[in-house]
Amino acid sequence: MDTPLYNLAPALRLMLLGLVLAVGPLAWVWLRHRGAGPRQRLAALSLLTLFLTFDLVLFGAFTRLTDSGLGCPDWPGCYGKASPTGAHAEISQAQAEMPTGPVTHGKAWVEMVHRYLATGVGVLITALAIATWVYRRRGLPVGPGWPAATFVWVCVQGAFGALTVTMKLFPAIVTMHLLGGMLLLALLCRQSVAYAQDGAREPVPAGARAWLIAATALLWAQIALGGWVSTNYAVLACTDFPKCHGTWWPEMNFGQGFELWRELGMTAAGDHLTFAALTAIHYTHRLVAYALLALLAATAWRLRGGPLRRQARWLGALAAMQLATGLSNVVLGWPLIAAVLHTGGAAALVVVTTWALAASRAGATAESGASMRAAAARSTEASA
Repeated sequence: MDTPLYNLAPALRLMLLGLVLAVGPLAWVWLRHRGAGPRQRLAALSLLTLFLTFDLVLFGAFTRLTDSGLGCPDWPGCYGKASPTGAHAEISQAQAEMPTGPVTHGKAWVEMVHRYLATGVGVLITALAIATWVYRRRGLPVGPGWPAATFVWVCVQGAFGALTVTMKLFPAIVTMHLLGGMLLLALLCRQSVAYAQDGAREPVPAGARAWLIAATALLWAQIALGGWVSTNYAVLACTDFPKCHGTWWPEMNFGQGFELWRELGMTAAGDHLTFAALTAIHYTHRLVAYALLALLAATAWRLRGGPLRRQARWLGALAAMQLATGLSNVVLGWPLIAAVLHTGGAAALVVVTTWALAASRAGATAESGASMRAAAARSTEASA
């Protein structure tokens, strides 16, 4: 069945639905914090939007892992309708022609619920940007830069969502869509910390913060690799652990595996992707995971006794969870719950590392800090 890739007829109804979905969270923030100041209201709204965006990332993973990304083959609606109910005849015809294909009634609903939630989050981010601008005009010392950047990025993220559908799950686009969701989490977390701490940042030994920065950088690289594994369906390219195909270095084709601009399952030349290419994608992600887990553990250890001790505990717990869910994906045949939790763990690590970086600044070394405190104590005693 030929269907136009873009049909903007239901766009207005989808935007109105997003507005309706956002009214509840906005009303909750207003009623719960009606006696609070503007900064407290912004902090509450940014934190709630962060929470709902995290949920959206999880539901996006569920959409991808249930092969529902093409449940509606056009954008932004479903066969030009605002819901699968209006497109019942078209979906039924597509499902009759291909019962296990990408378009079924269940998959259409999963895909459209994901779009509804994304529209609602977009409204909340827009409201946060507008509220910040209004309070800024009234003289409140709040920076509009982060909310404005978040608003711009959610628009870009919407474009990636459209391209994910219209380019038929093109691996590079799907991976960028995943990274875009993670970036939204980081931007919202940065705002939440700024409002909650009123701009104050805890001094952390420079060496410990350097470990945190390194762990954050490697985490983002690993998320990109994980997205590449998932979008190329390479999770089961190795089904044994710790070896792969019974060896420590299996046959791999890195050239094909990391050829970025190509269709799903194909090379840029139009040939089918080889199993060795899928193995290269999977095994690279696994090798980097070893380095990242070690780096996260070391970072958590370095931060354990300072002002970032809560973040350190979260880093340790989430690293253990990622190890457990990653192993489950391999040895249990990619169960849905483990796969969704693995994406959720990655998203939580993005939030925690951003939280730690935003709440801290490079300070004196532990030794010089102790010396400064001792000198201050001696000065106080002499004055007394």
